[in-house]
Amino acid sequence: MSNENEMAEYAISINNLTKKYGDFTAVDHLNLNIRKGEVFGLLGPNGAGKTTTTLMLLGLTEPTEGRAFINNMDCTRDSIQIKSKVGYLPDNVGFYGSMTGRENLRFIGRLNGLTGESLEKRIDELLKRVNMEAAADQKTSTYSRGMRQRLGIADVLIKDPQIIIMDEPTLGIDPEGVRELMLLIRDLAETDGRTILLSSHQLYQVQKVCDRMGIFVHGKMIACGSLEELGNQIETPGKSTTELGVYPDNIRLESILRQMDGILELEHDNNMYILRTAYDIRGKLSRELTEKGYTIMHMRQAGSDLDEIYRTYFEKEAV
Repeated sequence: MSNENEMAEYAISINNLTKKYGDFTAVDHLNLNIRKGEVFGLLGPNGAGKTTTTLMLLGLTEPTEGRAFINNMDCTRDSIQIKSKVGYLPDNVGFYGSMTGRENLRFIGRLNGLTGESLEKRIDELLKRVNMEAAADQKTSTYSRGMRQRLGIADVLIKDPQIIIMDEPTLGIDPEGVRELMLLIRDLAETDGRTILLSSHQLYQVQKVCDRMGIFVHGKMIACGSLEELGNQIETPGKSTTELGVYPDNIRLESILRQMDGILELEHDNNMYILRTAYDIRGKLSRELTEKGYTIMHMRQAGSDLDEIYRTYFEKEAV
């Protein structure tokens, strides 16, 4: 009973999921729980196992070992129900180029059992939702990649899924298109309460939109958590690292820093100090240096951006 109650909390629950192709292990004993209404990013380079994981969740390939559940449905045994309940946006959405965006949505709607006025109303609502009203009656062969991705989200939403899986949704899209797409993804979670699983290697975009992220390398989930949690995990236990740039940079400044409680080690290179501290010392640094007449030009705690976190984890795994 407790297992069933625990699973009810999650939209996606993955237990020891493994996929082997001969001697090659594409996904290696993956364990992951994704909460309802969460935006979760599956991060990793090409070949890390992200797409294979997605295929197993959609019931398009069977695991060698382990099980995965979506809304308590077994992704292998209940694959038909999974396909009817889960929306999937591939990395390159395909539409009939000789048909308009509206006609493509109408075709998909009819495949999902919608007809008449209810279908037309649904199409109008979705075109507005994804900001594609102006291009709705243009042939999709004229669409940019970003336009196709937005229409793809409308396509996915036709059947009103509570869970949406996206594979590299921002690939090949210009910065403004990425910004619009990220806002839309966030809105699907916050306004609609939908669960979003997106796989990507576009670190900056994922950092902006996801509640939690999992770092995937060589088929293994090597770290999982929020941006802050991932940053904390790469710190040396009991130590924090802070970059500090101060004006004026003089001998007195270095003396002040060396005498300050909490600073364990200090390096100075090209007007930048690297401080190894026993805890997050930024607040204390700011107060004391300002009181002594210094201006802080730069202060940053290591591990505070996804690029650095990802690189650190990847280097650890590669060793």
